[in-house]
Amino acid sequence: MQLDDTDRALISLLSENARTPVSLLARRLKLARTTVQARIERLESSGAISGYTLRLGEIARPRIRATALVSIELRTGPTVLARLKSLPAVEAVHTVSGRFDLLVQIAADTTAELDDTLDRIGEAKGVKSSESLIHLSTKLDRVRP
Repeated sequence: MQLDDTDRALISLLSENARTPVSLLARRLKLARTTVQARIERLESSGAISGYTLRLGEIARPRIRATALVSIELRTGPTVLARLKSLPAVEAVHTVSGRFDLLVQIAADTTAELDDTLDRIGEAKGVKSSESLIHLSTKLDRVRP
């Protein structure tokens, strides 16, 4: 499926607020409500929109966020990933290029929880080394759900 400019505009509006009523989307896009509804259904059925999510506001987010940069031994990726999946404070894991193999996003409510998570990552079979970075404040957030 090829996305056109109208699809991209619709996705952009839904990214700002996925709960925007179809009638308001239609007005903003200068299209009929039924056309917008049909486009949304097509985007969902094609997989261009795979779901809707909730973004927590600052007051509801875990207080401590961190990134762990992890180097792993050759061919231990599945084992390390299984371990990371088992840790509740681990929110996301990305493979990366450069001197590290994985970027692990962590959210914890306490420093003890963060410390425990980092210890568990470091002791996982296949992990050679890790470096952690604690997020102090967010200056820009363009992450879309």
